[in-house]
Parts: sequence; structure tokens; C-alpha cells
Amino acid sequence: MTTTAAPVRERILDAATRRYYADGIRAVSADRLIAEAGVSKVTFYRHFPTKDDLITAYLMQQVATVEDALTQKRAELDGDSAGVLRWYAEELGAFACTPGFRGCPFINAAAELSQPEHPGHRVVMEHRTWLVSQFGELLTELGVDDVDSKADQLMMLRDGAMVAGYVGRTPKAVAGTLTAAGRAVIGC
Repeated sequence: MTTTAAPVRERILDAATRRYYADGIRAVSADRLIAEAGVSKVTFYRHFPTKDDLITAYLMQQVATVEDALTQKRAELDGDSAGVLRWYAEELGAFACTPGFRGCPFINAAAELSQPEHPGHRVVMEHRTWLVSQFGELLTELGVDDVDSKADQLMMLRDGAMVAGYVGRTPKAVAGTLTAAGRAVIGC
């Protein structure tokens, strides 16, 4: 039986996604992922020559999910920046309160990959920069002053909302508190 490269690569990446998120990046060995994906070592290393390659692919997949969703919602709600921010708060509240939630995958990765030269660390920092820029664009569209500072503040609120979900708040409470805090920062 032959299989194509894409399904094998996806099985490895799916295993990494589950294990890295549940157990932490550093705690998961290549052997564990090889067993979970049901591939040989040769096949594993053909797709991901180093653990850093797999970590980067995992993080890039997470980035794509978040960035695609926000980009799509911005297009869908074109001209309704406040609506996009409300949607983001609701989505974040729902995500942060799902069963099995283990924190923000980007914050978790940043804590484990603290060396600035690590390719995974760079992916996390680039994504966070992108997200702050999105907040800045939405705030500019709303006519808010001091956009850079307030975009950074929204990012900090986002990070705090992730923690609030992790420690047992409900989706509605996280989204409501995040929205109220965001309004206080924005001044509306």
C-alpha cells in the first residue's frame, strides 16, 4: 500500500499539534510523535529533518488558523471595525473556555522557546506583531487616538483573557470582560 506525502506529513503534524499543545513542546520526543503518527523514523525525518522544523511547522499552522479567521472576518465585516473586535472577544472567550484548553499556543511556545534566534520564537513574535498591527488598523478605522499604545494594551488584554479562560471563567464572562476592558482602553 502506498500513501502520498501529504497525508503522512499531515499525520505527523496532527500528532505534533495534539502533543505539543497538551504536553508542551519540549516534553514531547520525536519517538513519541513517530509512534502516534504511525510512521517510521526515516519517514518522519524525511518530512521534518529537525525538531525545530516540526515546531516551526506546528506554529505556522496555528498562525494560519488565527490569521485566516481574522482576515476573513475583517473582509466579512468590512467597515465595521467595532464588530470585528467584538467578534474577536467572543471567539477568544469561547476558545479560552473549551474543554482541554491549555492556554494560548503562542504564549506557551514563547515560554518554552525563549531564545530569540529559535525559528519557533520568531514565528511567535511575528504573529504577535501581526496581531497588534491588526488591532492598530481596526483602532485607526475607529478614529481612536494613540493607536500604537492602545493596540499594545488590547494585546495585553487578549493575553489576560487567555489566562482567565484557563483558570475557569465562562466564555460569556471572558468575552464580556474582555469587551468591557477593550472599550475602556479605546474610550468608547
